[in-house]
Amino acid sequence: MTSDPEEQVRLQGYGEMTLRTAVETLMLLAPRERSEAAIYRVRDGVRLAQSEVAELASHWGIQPAPNVRSPRLVPEQHWQDVVRGMVRDAPLPSLLVAFLVGVLVARR
Repeated sequence: MTSDPEEQVRLQGYGEMTLRTAVETLMLLAPRERSEAAIYRVRDGVRLAQSEVAELASHWGIQPAPNVRSPRLVPEQHWQDVVRGMVRDAPLPSLLVAFLVGVLVARR
């Protein structure tokens, strides 16, 4: 089993990177894409088995991305919540500019 996290590998469709980065990237993919992707060692071109990748991920504490079912099952955010979140995260000068632009648009 390859366990050197700094070994150079090639993740199919993503290019060359370290083994740890390749495993992390692979675990972020959807389950179907994850099963179709492959990691190859650069030094000898050998493909790592899915079981080996899963074992390395569990050994390094990398969790696979959660299964997202359907966008229809996710509750919609209300506009009030969206605006409240934007205002909470925005810096004060941006809020002042947005307020002034709103006043100018409302006056026209």
